[in-house]
Amino acid sequence: MNLILLESDEVQADGTALLSGHRARHIREVLKTAPGEEIQMGVIDGLLGIATVLDEGPPLRVQCRFNPDIPPLPCVDLLLAMPRPKVMNRLWPVLASLGVGRILISNAWKTERHYFDTHILRPDHIRKGLIEGLQQARDTRLPKVSVHRQFKKLVEDDLDAFGPYAARFAAHPGAQGCALTPVAERLPDERVLLAVGPEGGWTPFELDLLAAHGFTTLSWGPRTLRTDTACSVLLGLIHAVESSRVALRMGRDV
Repeated sequence: MNLILLESDEVQADGTALLSGHRARHIREVLKTAPGEEIQMGVIDGLLGIATVLDEGPPLRVQCRFNPDIPPLPCVDLLLAMPRPKVMNRLWPVLASLGVGRILISNAWKTERHYFDTHILRPDHIRKGLIEGLQQARDTRLPKVSVHRQFKKLVEDDLDAFGPYAARFAAHPGAQGCALTPVAERLPDERVLLAVGPEGGWTPFELDLLAAHGFTTLSWGPRTLRTDTACSVLLGLIHAVESSRVALRMGRDV
């Protein structure tokens, strides 16, 4: 863990918090933090800051000092065709560490229907995996997750409620070109939606439906990537473009 995350009700009025279980063990045995030393601390969906270890307990007691501003919400949301459960299980911490505001898990023609019956989609399991990723990335903003068993209904009827989006992209193997450049021209408060399909790609019907609702098809290139690799590559590209755009804007304002 690069960041220890607390639930909001764990922080007392005087800024102290009591830790036990795996978080306390990590502070003692991995970070090897002694009383008087500081660690990175945050509140889920809240503030980031520093905590001073007061005593090792048990329970371990810390004094928190938080920054005044909550970290910004990541600029990209992800529409993801439900992959195999073991892949989805690996993806929860990965997606949170890469930075997404919302994860829309969807059905698709190439998705096996029984994938949706897995415990991987239980809210408590999802939350545990996402928190693991946030602690790796030193972020507090927990992605919102929803599950949609009807792809057509999601695209036609539901997507607009999650926006507005400055741009929508549909990842597909072998698509010509990469249309990420327009993101650099958007205003800071506008968001991007990325749709990643099954490992074999979207069907022609699905691509046509996405295109009819404002999605531009993009690809890393001719290679067909695994779902977890595609998410990492494409989310990384979008964040890189966003970072470059913000840096350019800041340079112009200086």
